[in-house]
Amino acid sequence: MNDAQQTARPRSRRLHRTAALLVALVTVGGVAGGTAVAAPADQAPARGGAQAVRVPSDPMAAVAQMQPSWNLGNTLDAIPDETSWGNPLTTKATFDGLRAQGFRSVRIPVTWYTHQSATAPYTIDPAYMTRVKQVVDMALSTGLYVEINVHHDSWQWIKYMSTDHDNIVTRFNATWQQIATTFKDEPRALLMESINEPQFDNATDAQKTQYLRELNTSFHSIVRNSGGQNKDRLLVLPSEETNNAQHWLDDLSTTMSSLKDRNLVATVHYYSWYPFSVNIANGPTYDAKAQSDLTEGFARVHDTFVAKGIPVYLGEYGLLTSPYSGVVERGEMLKYFEHVNYEARRNGMTSAVWDAANDFLNRGTMQWMVPEMKALIKSSWTTRSGTASTDNVFLPASGPITAQTVTLNRNGLWFTGLWQGDRPLIPYLDYTLNGDQLTLTADALTRLAGDRAHGLNSTIEIRYSDGVPWKLFVRSYDKPALSDATGTADGLTIPTRFNGDLMANVESTYADGTAAGPASWTTFQSFDNYRADYGADTTTVKADFLKSLKDDAPVTLTFRFWTGATLTYHVTKSGNTVTGTAS
Repeated sequence: MNDAQQTARPRSRRLHRTAALLVALVTVGGVAGGTAVAAPADQAPARGGAQAVRVPSDPMAAVAQMQPSWNLGNTLDAIPDETSWGNPLTTKATFDGLRAQGFRSVRIPVTWYTHQSATAPYTIDPAYMTRVKQVVDMALSTGLYVEINVHHDSWQWIKYMSTDHDNIVTRFNATWQQIATTFKDEPRALLMESINEPQFDNATDAQKTQYLRELNTSFHSIVRNSGGQNKDRLLVLPSEETNNAQHWLDDLSTTMSSLKDRNLVATVHYYSWYPFSVNIANGPTYDAKAQSDLTEGFARVHDTFVAKGIPVYLGEYGLLTSPYSGVVERGEMLKYFEHVNYEARRNGMTSAVWDAANDFLNRGTMQWMVPEMKALIKSSWTTRSGTASTDNVFLPASGPITAQTVTLNRNGLWFTGLWQGDRPLIPYLDYTLNGDQLTLTADALTRLAGDRAHGLNSTIEIRYSDGVPWKLFVRSYDKPALSDATGTADGLTIPTRFNGDLMANVESTYADGTAAGPASWTTFQSFDNYRADYGADTTTVKADFLKSLKDDAPVTLTFRFWTGATLTYHVTKSGNTVTGTAS
């Protein structure tokens, strides 16, 4: 993962992607795709009580044994040091805990340049190399497959290949010569990946193809000729920026064919359709476009590689925002994670979730941060879970309550019932089902709403024949309200009476209707520019948005809520002072 290009700890993955990648994501689409089996690796005791993986000679079988996989993100790839981005030092307990959670492999991203001389012979600090090897050995000793790579070096120095070609190639080769020599006697359960998300500045597509082919080919030659287990180790090669655009996949396929080596693995990454992944451009739902971006992208990868007997490692997947940050609504997020794991499995890819810092597993305990995410992802390794058109049923806090209908997304399963805790709701009395239309009766909703206090009144579950139940939150609401506020360019906190409603996204325009905010191409800025605090009854407009505004140019913010309510608010920045006025 190419995190925010700065030494401060990134939030999760990255929002500050290059403009070129943004265009590629919006115009091309997703990632990769056959039928990866969540089969545990065949284990056998090794010396000292450690666990040694018996790696099949068939590369497809070996990569299938790696499913499911997890990234030790923002750790050895952190800049400048292992703990610089907020994660603790890695211990054997990290990997013991990972294996106990059912994972069978770990991707260990490594950034080398901060521990390497910047001039020839580009020596890597022996102490750092020893630490990387220590972490790798701890992971291998627990019976996990392990992958290491050259990570943030891709955008720190390798990307300048068009203007400093010879020095970049020399440094890249020196880096891999040292890594390959150090790890040549490790078992074949260790995989090596040439470069993470390769990218090249000031280069045409043809030049990018040439540069990546040159690096991948050189990496292959160096590792294969370094002796020991490297002679037939599984080597992982990425497409340009690990993107699933067909022309980049074709370029990688051509490179792999030219190497005439059966022990090669293709890798791609997937972070969903960009507007959905960061809730920008009015993309708050996991809609048909976001779904097709996934299915079509994975199909391309399947047809290019898996169908031809070349294994694929989905080296990173997730969203470009933290899963429970509120940027992407909870239910929409869960639909995506259910779908991405299903499609990876269906298309024969081993998938590695990107975990930057306690997004999925707590690094201190190696327990899941959120039980429902644990249940959903673990279930998706073997089956599907049904969802629905929404996870919220909003009821007026006063006045008559009427029946409400939710559309089921069965995902090939059948509906088995509706439950509140351990009590089943009664068909026809509490709900009716007509095809995929589930209608909750007015009487049932009245009972579930209780005293109709603003916010969550009760939770019910849609249960299907397999997988994880889908939760429906019954909420009472009145129209929300905003108040005037004053702040600075570092943040504007708006008093907000949410009154039980939930915010979906925000549109921002200048008086002439043009976009206001960091993204000039859409009036709907990323929802990460705002923070709705339902406990404190405040909405914060963040610094990145405010500092992008023109001075003394009034901006109209239209706050949109999941009930369909909208509120208009006016913001003006004058120097470092920001004023907000409710309509």
